[in-house]
Amino acid sequence: MNREACIEACLACVKTCEACVTNCVTKMDHHMDRTQCIQLCRDCAEICTTCARLCARDSQFAMNLCKLCAEVCKACAAECEKHAQHGDEVCARCAEACRHCAEVCEGMVAA
Repeated sequence: MNREACIEACLACVKTCEACVTNCVTKMDHHMDRTQCIQLCRDCAEICTTCARLCARDSQFAMNLCKLCAEVCKACAAECEKHAQHGDEVCARCAEACRHCAEVCEGMVAA
């Protein structure tokens, strides 16, 4: 994997995570607790932003952060998938973006 692909995947993930937070906040109800989804999406957006920035400047710590970013993205994808199974398309898109970002970040670490 190259750095540009990692940066693009991270920024796409930030965008979908932020949209997912907004979606979950507007859909808070008693039938499905979305607190964990909101928290993980916020964490994921933050770590992806930082990962993209470190990759862009070719930081010596970028690979370490890519490993953590992949871990956070996987956790976020798993949580978003719970809501996607109930028909939430925003959470489905977020889960997909998170899984893709995790794959790209893992590819960076493996390279």
